[in-house]
Amino acid sequence: MFSIIGIVVVICAVLGGFLMEKGPLAVLMQPSELVIIGGSALGTILAANPMHVLKKIMSGGRAILAGSKFSRARYVESLRMMFSLFNKARREGLVAIETDIEAPEKSPVFTKYPNFLKEHYARNFVCDTMRMAISGGVSAHDVDQMMELDMEVHHTGASQPVNALTSVADSLPGFGIVAAVLGVVVTMSALGGPPEEIGHKVASALVGTFLGILLCYGMVGPLASNLNASIGEEQAYYHVLRVIMLAFIKGTSPILAIEMGRRAIPEHVRPSFVEVEKACRQKDEAAAPAAA
Repeated sequence: MFSIIGIVVVICAVLGGFLMEKGPLAVLMQPSELVIIGGSALGTILAANPMHVLKKIMSGGRAILAGSKFSRARYVESLRMMFSLFNKARREGLVAIETDIEAPEKSPVFTKYPNFLKEHYARNFVCDTMRMAISGGVSAHDVDQMMELDMEVHHTGASQPVNALTSVADSLPGFGIVAAVLGVVVTMSALGGPPEEIGHKVASALVGTFLGILLCYGMVGPLASNLNASIGEEQAYYHVLRVIMLAFIKGTSPILAIEMGRRAIPEHVRPSFVEVEKACRQKDEAAAPAAA
């Protein structure tokens, strides 16, 4: 949402400054220039990217509008969930969580956290990793390498729409020049006509360059940067899950593994030690009567 607000601020600042210079807004209304620039940019996206990247671009646009999913509350919820899973494994043995791992959508642990179940990659990341830990015969180092490889592949795929949008942003000034050149061609064909008509055509041609630069640096470029930041937040979340699972697989107690994960949370959304301890204790106390 803040990205949209930022774009609106950019447009208002540009148009406001133009009006302060007594510029007529009607001159900027050039649908033909928008068709040339916008159509060329759309064609570039379609020509340069396969269908799965186009789908990621559309889903990325929805993610930008929705804002960040990885808030302080989301991290506390995830830490509570992992503590519940590890506490069950510590009390009843690793075999006890096998049913939770094999069918997370039916798990009494995971079903309490619908946000986690909706994130297919995060769900598979946790379940596949713990499946390796339960199977035995796999060292903690090998499990860590598998998680690192999984995160690297996911990051590469998630970065594809960012690269696509950045490429389009870089091409927009060039498309603006194309629109301006075409406007100059039209202007040259009108030489000998009324000066007002020639002036209008020159202004239209310059609007093409203006729109190309504005769309590049004021809209598409910032949106690509915002999407890249969202991917970074997502990777930080998976890194926290990785730290927690690796610590537990090495034999660390559940509460200490959770604390190690808390330390890996980005500072601006990191919950306090007391907050996490209280959340885990509440979960633990709720599970104790049920186990009894």
